Amino acid sequence: MPIQGHLRAIAGTLVRVKLRRQAKHFLKATRDCRRTQEKVLHSLLELNGKSDLARSYGLHAAKTPADFARAMPVTNYENYREAIERLKRGDSRAMLGHKNRLMMFSLSSGTTADSKFIPITSRFFKDYRRGWQVWGIQAYDAYPKLSRLKMLTLFSDYHRFTTDAGTPCGNISGLAAAMQRKAVQRLYTLPFSVAKISEPEAKYYTILRLAIADPEIGMITTANPSTLTHLAQMADQRKAELIRDIHDGTLACRDSISAPVVELLSRRLRQADRNRARFLEQCVEQVGTLRPGDIWPELQLLAVWTGGSCGAYLPGLRQAFGDLPVRDHGLSASEGRMTLPFADESSGGVLDVTTHYFEFIPEDEYRSEKPTILPAHELQEGRNYYILLTTSSGFYRYDICDVVQCVGFEGTTPKLRFLHKGAHISNITGEKLSESQVVEAVQGTLSRFNHRVACFTLVPKWGEPPRYQLLIEGSDLPPSEARLPFEQHLDERLQELNCEYREKRQTGRLSPTVIQALREGSWREFAQQRQSRLGGSIEQYKHPCLLPNLETAARVTEQFGMTIS
Repeated sequence: MPIQGHLRAIAGTLVRVKLRRQAKHFLKATRDCRRTQEKVLHSLLELNGKSDLARSYGLHAAKTPADFARAMPVTNYENYREAIERLKRGDSRAMLGHKNRLMMFSLSSGTTADSKFIPITSRFFKDYRRGWQVWGIQAYDAYPKLSRLKMLTLFSDYHRFTTDAGTPCGNISGLAAAMQRKAVQRLYTLPFSVAKISEPEAKYYTILRLAIADPEIGMITTANPSTLTHLAQMADQRKAELIRDIHDGTLACRDSISAPVVELLSRRLRQADRNRARFLEQCVEQVGTLRPGDIWPELQLLAVWTGGSCGAYLPGLRQAFGDLPVRDHGLSASEGRMTLPFADESSGGVLDVTTHYFEFIPEDEYRSEKPTILPAHELQEGRNYYILLTTSSGFYRYDICDVVQCVGFEGTTPKLRFLHKGAHISNITGEKLSESQVVEAVQGTLSRFNHRVACFTLVPKWGEPPRYQLLIEGSDLPPSEARLPFEQHLDERLQELNCEYREKRQTGRLSPTVIQALREGSWREFAQQRQSRLGGSIEQYKHPCLLPNLETAARVTEQFGMTIS
């Protein structure tokens, strides 16, 4: 074993002893979900119960889940906007207890036009890291070779700008990277300074430049699988530049990066590695491309989201990276982590009952005036629910608009699979078509016709009657002779998956779904437009497989649409 690998193994061994204790504690807590959750709720009410917001609802007097439910209604971000504005000005008493220090705001584009500023407190950050650690030790124990290898983890800047009171605003993944101890930093390929690169193309290239130079990567972690397929494509498209940079110890995109960041990176880049460059050249000479499997022959595991619309990109991920195991790292959002998956090839994960207090609304009651609200231990396998979060950042019964399915239990704690965002439902004639149904229908049709597309989005188009259009770029169109059968199969599959869609089709209230071609490069331009919004980041960007808003859909087709010949 090379000396660096030996040092990593020693450092990793010490870290893993602690992490196994944490995992054991978590699994023990899952045996009695009800008791664990009641303790968590009591702790959270004590933590922030004297804040102005909590007092306004009488939460300082709540002692039991029943007290809490009587005092606190279901909330969304608008219920906290005024308090968060006070937090941004430095008035922590608005939402937080005096022992719960505000560290940053995590920016989220959410489901509204305005960005959301999500408070990240000292307690929240501690819980966030522990969740990752419990997930991570399960992965390391499943793949022992990882102990001598490194991780390629993508993250964004936590300090993009500050509030008037000086609180950093950005992405919590960057804060976690910035606060790693030196012993832990040995386990990672990328330095935190990469997060300071603002131009997306330059950031991706720099990530590749550093990662391709490192043959000892065993696991790659990021949010969306589409990020990894994009990296794989760029690695091949710019292979000559990358190999030359490794050979010379240079960085081709340095003119697109600020001078201070280049200076920080220079310590990692100045060493030329001609042997590594020659190895990569030989890989290209043998097969004509630069493939991830050749770049990182020790790669053991890919860790990405696999639930909901992200599942649509797994075939492309496997095409790029080969038949590597894929492990979902859990349902999470800026507001909090919800699940911890412990198995490959499944988005189902154990509810993180030691961190937040969770409640659930059955999906079919979500719009009712007085829906049933269930504690976690009362969920039923096979049923779908909306999640409500009570967190250490001062949110109470917060409707995150995520729809999940209970797929089993760990002890008495439910395992949940993410289906879709509640906002990602199209309902122009009462069909209530969900993004997860769209993904399943399109994937099934692509498989039936042995066809691949880089990206797709289903959109409604108003008319008499209205219909849905499948937007794909011109180069991804099925052959002309297969186009009509493709459209027919897709429409039939949507009818099979959604009885309301079938009823509307059979009664003529919806016309058949058709393909609409977009000009080349449309999805990249579309992504850049979305990422330019405050709160977006390239690692967290999720390509929407369903755009339910008629006006948004019309703008996209007007801007990017082309005629099919």
